[in-house]
Amino acid sequence: MIFLESNLTLYRIFNSVAGTGNISRSSKELFISQPAVSKAIQTLEENLHMTLFIRSSRGVRLTEEGALLYEYTKSAFDTLKQGELTLFQMQELGIGHLRIGVSTTLCKYILLPYLKDFVKCYPHIKITIECQSTYKTLELLSQNKIDIGLIGKPDNLKGMDFYEVQQIEDIFVSTETYLNNLSLQLSKNTNNKASFDTKSATEILRNSNVMLLDEKNITRLYVEDYFTRNNIKTNQLLEVSSMDLLIEFAKIGLGISCVIKEFVQEELKSKELIELSLNPPLKKRAVGFAYSKEAFLPQSLKHFISFYKERCSS
Repeated sequence: MIFLESNLTLYRIFNSVAGTGNISRSSKELFISQPAVSKAIQTLEENLHMTLFIRSSRGVRLTEEGALLYEYTKSAFDTLKQGELTLFQMQELGIGHLRIGVSTTLCKYILLPYLKDFVKCYPHIKITIECQSTYKTLELLSQNKIDIGLIGKPDNLKGMDFYEVQQIEDIFVSTETYLNNLSLQLSKNTNNKASFDTKSATEILRNSNVMLLDEKNITRLYVEDYFTRNNIKTNQLLEVSSMDLLIEFAKIGLGISCVIKEFVQEELKSKELIELSLNPPLKKRAVGFAYSKEAFLPQSLKHFISFYKERCSS
């Protein structure tokens, strides 16, 4: 390859001389001597086996071949210059791209408040949100297809840095009407008139329409593990794709939904939804940001990590 014989320095000198049309001006522009400039041009011409400049007392003029080569070198060096400028802007202004993986639920209730304030501080950073389950987010992180993920902390975080931002508690909720009707039905079957709050959670869950997230969700696995450890069995199960739907289905009295307590505070306060008392209760879980320990951390990700750590500590 001819290019391998002619290093980038020769093309840089050629590009300068072609642009200025004068060896003396190029010498000053490049901070090298005129003989060095002339020698570089001569070497490049010898490597390419063609004349690139016509010399005269007024300076130099491109040959047809030289003019064609200059079109390419000018484009190449302009591109490099633009690349340097872009890098400088990224460093000075925080320009960059941040790819975040998160479930729909955590995106709505936890991530969005962070992003709202983050984009105010770093408006030049482009943000892409990939919505999927925690397990899919961890898979994309391991493949370096996203930069960071907001996840419920899994049992195994091998190769990942995890920073907790919040604790969440899983609870079962329904309307008071649904629970009272269920209690009346149970009382008819057992000739034992009692309200729902005097019946065991196990009995209520076994006889009600229980609504859970689909099987690919880490919350579903966490709840099923709780059921197994406490010997709780359900006869009627409805799988729902999102936390928002679980909340809405519970509010219309379709059954008992497993939801995150922190996300239904208003409904609990107004008693639109009633929390089912579990004994023992589901243990709280950690939610936080995770990223690969081995991945390269772009400047945009460093900004985001510093941002949420500072926000959590304040």
